[in-house]
Amino acid sequence: MEFNVSSAELLKGMMDVSKAVPAKTSLPILEYILFVLHGDKLEITASDQELTLRTVVTVDSKEDGSIVVPAGQLISLFKALPDQPITIRTTGEASFECVWSNGNSSLPFLPAADFPEIKNVEDDAPTLVLPAETLIEGISSTVYATADDEMRPAMNGIFFDISPESTTLVASDSHKLICYTTADVKAGEAASFILHKKPAGVLRSTLSKEDGDVTVRFDSTNVVFCFGETTMICRLVVGKYPKYRDVIPQNNSNVLRIDREQLLSTVRRVSVFANKASNHIKLTLKDGQLEITAQDLGFAIAAYEKLGCDYSGDELTIGFKSSFLIDILSNMGCQTIVFRFADARRAALIVPSEEEADSEKVCGILMPIMVS
Repeated sequence: MEFNVSSAELLKGMMDVSKAVPAKTSLPILEYILFVLHGDKLEITASDQELTLRTVVTVDSKEDGSIVVPAGQLISLFKALPDQPITIRTTGEASFECVWSNGNSSLPFLPAADFPEIKNVEDDAPTLVLPAETLIEGISSTVYATADDEMRPAMNGIFFDISPESTTLVASDSHKLICYTTADVKAGEAASFILHKKPAGVLRSTLSKEDGDVTVRFDSTNVVFCFGETTMICRLVVGKYPKYRDVIPQNNSNVLRIDREQLLSTVRRVSVFANKASNHIKLTLKDGQLEITAQDLGFAIAAYEKLGCDYSGDELTIGFKSSFLIDILSNMGCQTIVFRFADARRAALIVPSEEEADSEKVCGILMPIMVS
């Protein structure tokens, strides 16, 4: 194998796939990156066997071939080099060299045949096309609500619920549930899959540099995302996702409308005085007024703050875990937020105000806690 390439271009390609290189592994070869050269296209692949990232870099090819190179050392080398033309070529059965303007290095490589086989989806797998912006927004709106539950692995990912009318991304940890719905993405027939939150986070960060559409193909075990010159293959979470639509309240008649930023800053201030173990705060609602209270009897500390608001309904006192409420308020991008309550014991529905442009895209529910 031998090729010439810009050091900056090769570094970018390796950095794009390096998110799939595991920090710790019992298989040392997973700490390496696979180079496959065909003509002027260098295919760069990294994998931890759950997540695989592959990208293509254009090079000036001298001799085709494939080798497995040490990711850490090669990335560190190119980070330390100024952008310039470099040559990479194999020099024996187990070593290769990188040659730049005033120096060179020699590193070992492993045979490409030793790199783990990358499983793809079936040929007849369902296919979707999503705008990259929509996918980024959907993941950002939901991933924070996923769980860390060894007993119910399905809750540790984002559920993609695809129908002929729309696509909904859902995440829940049993205390809060967030749905993001877009009509931009439709399918000929209903389908679904669960994407674990780790690859979802990697996909979001990788997509932030891309424009255009993302092609998604999936079967019962894997999903493939293709965008630009990058391909991402993920193993799906196996399991049945709960019937989330059944738990979304439909007729909560007590309605609070309030500025999201104002409420968020108030909850953050007051929650400083909540019990550190429970993070419980109390909301007391009456016509035109919201009072937020927190206390920790063990340390004899307490705080409250009153806010003006638009509230219509019965006088109500309801408790929430402050960290969950802060999560939802921080991740909804609207200016005015609407809470719909039934009573102090049932879940609250949280949505952007009807006047917001994306009011129908995102909804959340938050389970209350009993407060004295």
